[in-house]
Amino acid sequence: MDLDTRLLRYFAAVAEEGNLTRAAEGLFVSQPALTKQIGRLETHLGMRLFTRSRAGMVPTAAGQALAAGVPAVLAALDRALREARRASSHAARVLRVGFLAGAANEATQQIIAAFALRHRDWRVEMRASPWTDPTGGLANGDTDVALLRLPFPGQDGLHVETLFTEPRCVVLPVGHPLAGRDRIPFRDLWQEPFVAAPAETGWWRDWWLATAEREGQPVRIGAVTDSGQPDDWLTAIASGYGVALAPESAARYYARPDVTYRSVTGVSPSQVGVAWPPGADADPVVRDFIRCCLDNRPGPQR
Repeated sequence: MDLDTRLLRYFAAVAEEGNLTRAAEGLFVSQPALTKQIGRLETHLGMRLFTRSRAGMVPTAAGQALAAGVPAVLAALDRALREARRASSHAARVLRVGFLAGAANEATQQIIAAFALRHRDWRVEMRASPWTDPTGGLANGDTDVALLRLPFPGQDGLHVETLFTEPRCVVLPVGHPLAGRDRIPFRDLWQEPFVAAPAETGWWRDWWLATAEREGQPVRIGAVTDSGQPDDWLTAIASGYGVALAPESAARYYARPDVTYRSVTGVSPSQVGVAWPPGADADPVVRDFIRCCLDNRPGPQR
C-alpha cells in the first residue's frame, strides 16, 4: 500500500499530543489543514484512528496500534534520508549551512574564510530557510549545520552554541509618526499593527511579536509574510500594513529608503547561535565549522 509519509507524521504528532492545536503548532501547519490530513489518512486506511471529544483526540484501538509502530518507522526513515543527504553532499565535499536572514552578520564571511583555510577542498553552501522552518533545514536533514536566531522551535533536540547577543529594534515606514524619534518605548507600539510570521510557527512568531512583554495587551496583526525573504517583509512594512521587531543589525543589512529602523526599549535582545544535530558530533568537518564559528564570533554588541 502506497502511503504519503507526511500523513503518518501528522498522525504521530496528533497521537503524541492528544490535541490538534498543539500538534498543528509543532508541525507548523494550521489546525484546519491538520484536521483535513488526518481525515485523508483515515479514508485511505479505511478505519477510524481518533475519537474526537472536548478532552482532545483519543486514539481508537486501531489508532493505538498504529501509534505503537509509526514513530520507529518514521525515525528509521529520517535517519536514512539524513544519512543519504549527508553522504551525497560530503561526497561532493560540500558543507550545507542553513540560515535565516543575516546569518551570523558580519562574522559570516570570516567564519567561511576560516573554514576554507582548514578544508581547502571543501565548499560551504549557504541555504536560506523560510520563517516556517526556524531550524534552518536541520529538522529535515537538508543542512549539516545552521546559523540561527535563538530561541527557535526544535532547539531542545539540537546542540547549540550561542555566538553573540544584539538588541532588537523596530522597523517603521519612513513616514510613520514615530519615525522621528531616536528611541521608542515598546509600550508606544502596542496599538500598532504588526507584520508577522505565519500563525503556524507558534511561539516563535509570538517571540518576534514580543507577546510576553505586552502586559497582556493583544497583538494587532496587519499582515503575514511567510517566505522569510527580507524584501517581502520590508515591502509589507513600507506599504503601511504594519511595523515589526527586528535584530538591530537589520538596519545595516536591509537599508531601504522607504523604511527606517529605530531603537526600542522594553523588549529582550536577540541571540545568534550555531546549531547542529547530535549525530553530527562525530563529523570532523562539522566540528571544524563549529570551531570556526566560535573562534570568529564578534565582540560584545552594544
